[in-house]
Amino acid sequence: MVATETPQARVGASRPGSRVATPRRRVRGGRVGYPFVAGYTILLVLFGVVPVAYALWLSMTNSSGQFVGLGNFTRVFADYRFGSAFAHIGLYLALWLIMLMVLVVSLALMLHGRLKRTSAAVRFVCYLPGAFAGASSVLIWLILLDPVASPVGPVLRAVGWHSAAQVVAPENLPVIFTIIAFWTGAGSWIVIMHGALNGIPDEVIEAARIDGASALQIALRIQLPMLRKWIAYMLILAFAGGAQLFVEPQLVGTASFGQVPDDWSPNQLSYQYAFVSGDFNGAAAIAVVLLVLSLACAAAAVFKAGLFERGRS
Repeated sequence: MVATETPQARVGASRPGSRVATPRRRVRGGRVGYPFVAGYTILLVLFGVVPVAYALWLSMTNSSGQFVGLGNFTRVFADYRFGSAFAHIGLYLALWLIMLMVLVVSLALMLHGRLKRTSAAVRFVCYLPGAFAGASSVLIWLILLDPVASPVGPVLRAVGWHSAAQVVAPENLPVIFTIIAFWTGAGSWIVIMHGALNGIPDEVIEAARIDGASALQIALRIQLPMLRKWIAYMLILAFAGGAQLFVEPQLVGTASFGQVPDDWSPNQLSYQYAFVSGDFNGAAAIAVVLLVLSLACAAAAVFKAGLFERGRS
């Protein structure tokens, strides 16, 4: 029986460098990765999915377990403390995210460019404050913001603040918490952004310099667009962490003997509902509102920056 060539085989053979298609073999080694992600998946379900589902159930029921729909949300929305708590956290987040985006990216660009020789030492110094826990950071700043005990007391007194009560007045808290958050959290993001800048090929930067681009033009037209996904990732995590502000206003309020209200932030208000009034359903409703806002802002950042798109920087 004479073997005959099909037209497809002849076309493939006539093309130089063409490869003959071979049946794909199923790669069994892909299953090896499952044990490596199993631990994380289990922890995610136990401490992420299950608590969220429980909070959703609590927010839709009353203390007797009866379904009330949006009744808990309507009740907390009508609370006179709800609007002010979210206004406080909104102002704080606006200041925090703007400062984080502008200063962190600028410092990372400077360390990668002009300050390249001292970059390692500066990054280490910037990262050190992040080693402090949130509570200890607030305690350090409570001393720094006291005009009597602070090493920068003369500066505070020159501004017109002669007591700690004047410094931690409620109208100053968004700025104070922004400075504390930047001091503790910016260093790690500077290190991350510097690593992302190191991932940009040197050939691209060199080609731009040969074409006559200045350092500012390289930063605006090459480096910043390539850092878009990293900036979006930073903003998502910073927003999620900032929206849960609790330790800082709680400690400042205790240290100022009640000058700062104990419902300054939504998390504090949720704490008041749960552990002062015993209303866990109302507390869950506030937590769900924070979750929805964080997810909405994260989704906007993801789609705007194309965070999960392949082949794009």
